[in-house]
Amino acid sequence: MALLWFWQPMQRLAVYCGSRCGHAPAHGQAAQALGQAMAQRGVGLVYGAAQIGLMRAVADAVLAADGEVIGVIPEALMDAEVAHHELTRLEVVADMHVRKARMIELADAMVALPGGLGTLEELFEALTWLQLRFHSKPCALFNVDGYYDGLLQFLDGAVADGFVAAEHRALLSVHRDPQQLLDQLFPNA
Repeated sequence: MALLWFWQPMQRLAVYCGSRCGHAPAHGQAAQALGQAMAQRGVGLVYGAAQIGLMRAVADAVLAADGEVIGVIPEALMDAEVAHHELTRLEVVADMHVRKARMIELADAMVALPGGLGTLEELFEALTWLQLRFHSKPCALFNVDGYYDGLLQFLDGAVADGFVAAEHRALLSVHRDPQQLLDQLFPNA
């Protein structure tokens, strides 16, 4: 009797988050909890390759649990010595535009943890590309301690004012728990 074995590629989550830790310890704890949960489920991490801030916290948590971590970093930031050199794979790309496209290409879903302007820019580019059907990968917010409440209020106001269609607003799921986030994004993991 022949034994059938089906290979299924690893699922990966692109995580956008701060190159700073922020003032609230809950942000770092949430990044670590997400990284641990991802590794436990066999979900790999795709992120911006930095060894600082929440970016490092989530990467180190995945690595500590023997998970896969792929970092994508522009050459200019390599020169600034912010790259994490203990990753499963480090990809050096030409610029930020290539970085964002490559992260989406490598991932099966995208999520934003607390972060600043870069985090928002990455999330909204991925969300806009989903709206325009340039990809069909889910986008989510990990709303730690209500960090994104103001942003969500703004988005709901943009729907009410007719600038964002309700179905496009619905493309962004919101979670406060890493397990529930992963349950939705990776139901089979």
